[in-house]
This record gives sequence, C-alpha cells and structure tokens, in this order.
Amino acid sequence: MFYIRLVQPRHLPTLVLAALLLAVPAYAACTSPAAPEVVWRRCLLDGRDLTGVDLSRGVLRDSSLQRSRLMRARMVGVDAVEGRFVSADLTGADLTEATLRNADFTRAVLRGAIFSRADLRGARLFRADLTGADLTGADLNGADFSSAILDGAVWTDGQRRCAAGSVGTCQ
Repeated sequence: MFYIRLVQPRHLPTLVLAALLLAVPAYAACTSPAAPEVVWRRCLLDGRDLTGVDLSRGVLRDSSLQRSRLMRARMVGVDAVEGRFVSADLTGADLTEATLRNADFTRAVLRGAIFSRADLRGARLFRADLTGADLTGADLNGADFSSAILDGAVWTDGQRRCAAGSVGTCQ
C-alpha cells in the first residue's frame, strides 16, 4: 500500500502566497453584455449596434469598435485608452470624464458628443465630424484634428464656439 503526501502543513502558507502572486486577473469575456462597468479589454467589437447603451465606467482599453453604432451611448468615465473608433457613429454620446488617450476616431461621427473634462491626449480625430460637440475642459494635448469638422463645437474653455466652416482648428 502506498500513499501520496501532498503538502506538509508548514509549506501551505508559501504555496497560497505563490498562487496569489501568479494569479492572472480575471476579465469579463468580450461576449459580456453591454452594461455599466463592463470590462471589454482587447476586444474586437467592430460593427456592433450599441445605440443608447450605458457603458459608464467601463474598460474598453485596446478594444476595436470600428464602424460601430454608439449613438446616444452613455460612456461617462469610460477607460478607452488606445481604443479604435474608426468610422464609428457616436452622435450624441456622453463621454464626460472619459480617458481616451491615443484613441483613434478617424472619420468618426461625433456630432453633439460630450467630451467634457475628457482626456484626449494623443487622440487621432482625422476627418472626424465634431459638429456641435462639447469639448469643455477636455485635455487635447497632442490630439490630431487634421481635417476634422468643428462647426459649432464648444471649445475647451467652455465659452468659445467654433465658427461655421472650422476645419482642423476652431475658428
């Protein structure tokens, strides 16, 4: 008769500590339903219809939502660093206090979107349509507005409204 000696009691605390240190953080699956605080990190969500969803305080880091429909989406405080919103429609979306560093909004429709106090450092807004968008208090350091339409957008000071025909810079 033989037996297997699994672990001596004196080694148990060391094994538990090692397991905790080596544990991989659990992330929600990319198939999780749209909801506040959802974690869609490194997800491919291209072409989705997310009209009117509430993704507040969600994590969309490194995710792709190219050609997705996010009209009137509530994305307050969302973390979408390095997110890709190329050709997405975010008309009327609320991105208040969102972290959008290095996000790509190339050719995105952002008409009437709210970027109040959002972090858009290094974001790419090439040929984006920001007609009537609110950029009050937004951090735009290094953001690329090349050929972006800024007609009627409220600029970062919250006072100045871009003139009709403003393309690339707020006139």
